[in-house]
Amino acid sequence: MIPPVANNFVAGEDVEGVLSHVAETNERGISGIVNLLGEHYDDRSDAAADTEVYLELAEQIDERDLDCCLSVKPSQIGLDIGEDVFRRNLSRIVEHADEHGIFVWVDMEDHDTTDATLDAFEENAREYGDVGVCVQANLKRTAEDLRRLADLPGKVRLVKGAYDEPKEIAYRDKATVDEKYREYLTFMFEEFDDGIAVGSHDVAMINHAADCYREYGTPFEVQMLMGVRENLQDELVDSMPVYQYVPYGPKWFSYFTRRVRERKENALFALRAVFG
Repeated sequence: MIPPVANNFVAGEDVEGVLSHVAETNERGISGIVNLLGEHYDDRSDAAADTEVYLELAEQIDERDLDCCLSVKPSQIGLDIGEDVFRRNLSRIVEHADEHGIFVWVDMEDHDTTDATLDAFEENAREYGDVGVCVQANLKRTAEDLRRLADLPGKVRLVKGAYDEPKEIAYRDKATVDEKYREYLTFMFEEFDDGIAVGSHDVAMINHAADCYREYGTPFEVQMLMGVRENLQDELVDSMPVYQYVPYGPKWFSYFTRRVRERKENALFALRAVFG
């Protein structure tokens, strides 16, 4: 059982729990992005099992008529086993989800996975369209990657980047990452026809996106984590599409501890949830 403190960041351990949370979130005007927790599998059976769960999720989301997407991690569905395994499982998920009218996001992991992830995204985006990928502003390669993605169907989520990447390939100080995030957002609004996702809890970045929208008119959405700045999520729904990234599953502990380590505010929020 997930303790109350972790329930703020993780929506239960099973499909019923996460989809009930999404239904409640939809009532607040917020869309859902569901992720089954799990990563870095080295056994084909584990990757296959989670792939089957995503297929079931697509059916359940469709059956319940929820406003909800799926989000998968490459190493969860086989990338550490082999790129062919990852691409085969991803294509199964995207094809099945497409049949049910469900959008699929491909999360980005550390820099070693970037090329394989973008290649798989491009293949599925060209065939199905309803697929998105995440790129990270802290990587020095991201400007080039965005130029590649600008003409593709689908969506692109821009995040600042949570992985501790080598300084040779990544910007490591906050001010530079913030500067690059604004720069890349501006490029996306200038060059993309649609499909911009602002993956940030930083009000300054969200305001920058709103300013770009007023100037360029390119549609965009904001994506935030479950349990982080939920009051802001509620405030934004009247002015822009808001999506909540909703993780769930029995592998919740490592995710929860990572969320708390990332930000002091998250730790304080967790303590308030326990002690009032």
